[in-house]
Amino acid sequence: MISARGSVVPPLASPRFFSPPLSVAIVGAGPAGIHAAGALAELAPGTKTDVFERLPTPYGLVRYGLAPGHPESEKFVHSLHATLAASDFRLFCNVEIGKDLSVEDLRSSYDAVIIATGAPRDALLDIPGVELPGSFGSAEFVAWYNDHPDSSLQWPLNAASVAVIGGGNVALDVTRMLLAEAKSLQATDVSAEVREGMAGSRVREVHIFVRRGPADARFSPNELRALGELPGVDVVVDAADVAPDRHIERMAKQSVHTRLAVETLRTFADPSADRTSHRRVHLHFYRQPTEILGSGKVEALRVERTVPDGYGHVTAADTCTDYPVHAVYRAIGFLGTPLAGVPFDHGRGTVTHRGGAVVDESGSPVAGLFVTGWMKRGAAGLIGAARPDARQTVETMLYQLDSVGERRADRSGIARLLGAGNVVSVDWDGWLRIDAAERDLGVKYGRDRVKIKDREVLVGIGTNLPVHPQ
Repeated sequence: MISARGSVVPPLASPRFFSPPLSVAIVGAGPAGIHAAGALAELAPGTKTDVFERLPTPYGLVRYGLAPGHPESEKFVHSLHATLAASDFRLFCNVEIGKDLSVEDLRSSYDAVIIATGAPRDALLDIPGVELPGSFGSAEFVAWYNDHPDSSLQWPLNAASVAVIGGGNVALDVTRMLLAEAKSLQATDVSAEVREGMAGSRVREVHIFVRRGPADARFSPNELRALGELPGVDVVVDAADVAPDRHIERMAKQSVHTRLAVETLRTFADPSADRTSHRRVHLHFYRQPTEILGSGKVEALRVERTVPDGYGHVTAADTCTDYPVHAVYRAIGFLGTPLAGVPFDHGRGTVTHRGGAVVDESGSPVAGLFVTGWMKRGAAGLIGAARPDARQTVETMLYQLDSVGERRADRSGIARLLGAGNVVSVDWDGWLRIDAAERDLGVKYGRDRVKIKDREVLVGIGTNLPVHPQ
């Protein structure tokens, strides 16, 4: 592991005990922040940990980023719940750092601050027409169908033909939800408003465009198979795009994941397959968007052919095709959001760091400031990657704090600062009340849970105010 000074930091062989105990603030209660709290409980027992979250509920990406009915979602929730329940921590949901409290407020009140705010922004697609009505970032759509408190109340699903740009699982999630039948959501936790919106969808055809080839796309085999199992939907791939070549076969030999994905894609290219469904997905490889066309709204997407070089790279072929679509969804990645007082790499959308220790423009460590999760490494890797990543950051932090002399941090003033700003926070018991209320709604509608979307209602339940879900 690399420290902020560039030297090797040996992994901790045994727990570190500090006297007095450390006090640490974690900004973000998603997988990255929660696993950081778990690593602190394991590696530095007795640490006084406070977790801050701008939303009224914890779990971040697990609660608001996975497609409804995702088979792993409950497992992730149970894991994160168990991690927090086993940690000595305080939870402050509905508290936004940078607005309700500053990073400097935290740095002056804790021995260390760990930034774990994720990557909530869509990466930019710099092509003409991207601002036309009907051009959407995938994060907006994902937030809507997951009942995110800050998302739109309604979503326009009135385009019969839609383009999705991207070669990862988010593109597949977006496509599946664009074509999902409302009845398939009956057993999930989405609200009645989302189900009603899906019931009115006019989407009949989705074109997915991937700049490189099938061996370099980041589709997981399971997600591809789930796409192929959508009822009433045919998935079509051009056989030429998945034909054997040196690069595809080499990558398939090196990775079981790649081999299974390519095999699944080739079943979609089978010319003998029975394709009689009234809805269809077209997976196009070696295509890159160059312009969104339209007069006042999206009317077509111009796509340029790319040519592979046999080593995983592609070059433009100067051959373009216009696809008549009336909505475009961009699923090309996510970026972190700058936080005042934290050095930020605007090009990468991440906090600048070494081994999880935040560094300034000169490369010098910023005392007591650390980062983990997608704000550290970019929006890459599955949710399970958050645990080892958080452990690395915590080990770096403990190594540094071991060499620090007397600590004088006092977290007792945080409650006073929140009170002075009339900030109403939701604690762990408050979250448990929200959780119970959502499960009660689920019982009412014959499901395990129904999410509550309204922020005011969530905060009311979480703070024991006299507000109840409808």
